[in-house]
Amino acid sequence: MPFHVDSEVGLLRQVIVHRPGLELTRLTPDNVDDLLFDDVMWADRAREEHDAFVGLLRECDVTVHYFHDLLTTALDAPGARQFLQERLTTAARFGPVLDKSLERLVGQSPAEALASLLVGGVLKRDVMPLIHTRSLLLESLAADDFLLRPLPNHLFQRDNSAMIYGALSVNPMAKMARKRETINSRLVYNFHPIFRDAGLDIVYGNDSLAHEPATVEGGDVLVIGNGVLMIGMGERTSPQGVETLTRLLFQGGHVSLVIVVELPKARAFMHLDTAMTMVDHDAFSVYPYLPEALRSFTLTPVGSGGDYTIDENKDLFPVVAEALGVDKIRVLRTPIDLMGAQREQWDDGNNYLAVSPGIVLGYERNITANRFLADEGIKVIPVVGSELGRGRGGPRCM
Repeated sequence: MPFHVDSEVGLLRQVIVHRPGLELTRLTPDNVDDLLFDDVMWADRAREEHDAFVGLLRECDVTVHYFHDLLTTALDAPGARQFLQERLTTAARFGPVLDKSLERLVGQSPAEALASLLVGGVLKRDVMPLIHTRSLLLESLAADDFLLRPLPNHLFQRDNSAMIYGALSVNPMAKMARKRETINSRLVYNFHPIFRDAGLDIVYGNDSLAHEPATVEGGDVLVIGNGVLMIGMGERTSPQGVETLTRLLFQGGHVSLVIVVELPKARAFMHLDTAMTMVDHDAFSVYPYLPEALRSFTLTPVGSGGDYTIDENKDLFPVVAEALGVDKIRVLRTPIDLMGAQREQWDDGNNYLAVSPGIVLGYERNITANRFLADEGIKVIPVVGSELGRGRGGPRCM
């Protein structure tokens, strides 16, 4: 069967993850804010925690693909280096002198090393012994300045692409620090043989156009089942992005209904999956202090050309229940005081990854939320994330 995602809570068979690499060692107090992290992470411990996370997935019979390995293989496929040269080593990015030297390096570097640099970044001192030309860009940089900035948010593989039933979106990201991730993802999906030969229907983002402000990120995309898609609209996924993706999905016949949830525009709610995730066929774990007056909309297709109607909902979860064909959605809000809820929210207390109906992975530190879900019949497999969590992303994000 071609690659397909039919439900947030169905049996999880395969995942792509990125094991933290060179990029985490290049986080410093001076650049963490620009790179969208809140702290300098202990890289070795983060790798240990990620290895344990992967081990839990494998214990659940999930096949795990490492993004670095996929990227390495893709780089040696015919046409891949040219693809990268045309989109990365450009005069606009590096200047009309330096781009040719970097183009040669991209063409000649071993795939393993190049894959590490595409995520880990490139310092001026990394390339100076290999470049025999002068450029104003190089003259303006100190030895330890980045010629190509690292991409530490590749750790959160959920965001830069999303499988939606039989469609794939390579998401145009909202923040400058993450935009280059899509070049790497496009390399994998277009040139790695398991994807290249799978007949993927890439409906959005598989081009070099400037999509802003129509941005979409995968943390806002929940495939809730029965042909229904739920999308968060907030800090990272814009109204224009929601509408563009919806039209393309309706045109391709991939979804039958889209439910849009308007999120508070705050970092703690950067994605829908920081506010709620699906944990069973009829159950969502929801941040207990999410505003009761949360607005939501239903987008319903009209004809086959991608057109749709927009209707504001009186209440979100009855609409979700009707769309899924269940009597009622169990809205699981942890009974906890506001400060406790805010602490667990900051630590991705609602960011659960379902491996099958009613069985989820969640950070062990969110004790109250995990215990509450267990009392409601949801099995929570605890994930150690003392370092991983500092990137503000949970198991579903990864």
